Amino acid sequence: MTIAKADFIEGIAKGMAVLESFDTERQRLNATLAAERAGLTRAAARRHLLTLAHLGYLETDGSYFWMAPKVLRFSGSYLASSRLPRALQPTLNRLAAQTSESFSAVVLDGEEVVIIARSGSYGTPTRVLAYGLHLGARLPAHATSTGRVLLAAMAPAQLTQWLKGRHLARLTPNTTTQARSLRQLVSRVRKNDYCFASEEHELGVQALAVPLRDMQGHTVAALNVVLSGTRYQEEMLQREMLPLLFEAAREVRSLL
Repeated sequence: MTIAKADFIEGIAKGMAVLESFDTERQRLNATLAAERAGLTRAAARRHLLTLAHLGYLETDGSYFWMAPKVLRFSGSYLASSRLPRALQPTLNRLAAQTSESFSAVVLDGEEVVIIARSGSYGTPTRVLAYGLHLGARLPAHATSTGRVLLAAMAPAQLTQWLKGRHLARLTPNTTTQARSLRQLVSRVRKNDYCFASEEHELGVQALAVPLRDMQGHTVAALNVVLSGTRYQEEMLQREMLPLLFEAAREVRSLL
């Protein structure tokens, strides 16, 4: 969304930049680190940190700051009020019960995908992944099956803009980090209408994803199954899981 410059409140933007500086890599920040991450002066970052702590969104020991439970109000309100997570959750629950595997639905937000609905495997212990697969978790789009499905929904010019100047971080030895290679992979996903990713985001983890489209044919989210270990080869996943994912996508289309 674009707004007039006169309507833009710089203070709110800076405060949100400070809040967004906290992630899985840096869960505790001091003023210096927050300033570096948010692109602010140390003095400005310190004021924003103190204000956020005063409002209850951060906790502090006087030097370092970390997120307080109050920030969950934002995600909780979204999950409770947004139609998309509520529409998808029953289907994810059914898939998990049917297969004893874990399923997630995600949307694209900048360079990351965000999990908006998920259902863990039934009857088997759920392995805790290093990056976490909880509601609200943010994962790099370039290294995930769902991210590539959502990138495949972009027009070529839009994908070019998305890739422009973007650093594709290497998360494992298998991660695709070259823009040209990623573009080729995305083109293949667009042609096949699904994506298989093996150990690119985390070693020992494979995922298969399909797009979720509304009745107008617009891709609004992506659905995937995540498997730990190397129990499945791509061909076996295509045979056993892909039909279930496509069926689920058709099932929820009228709800999106």
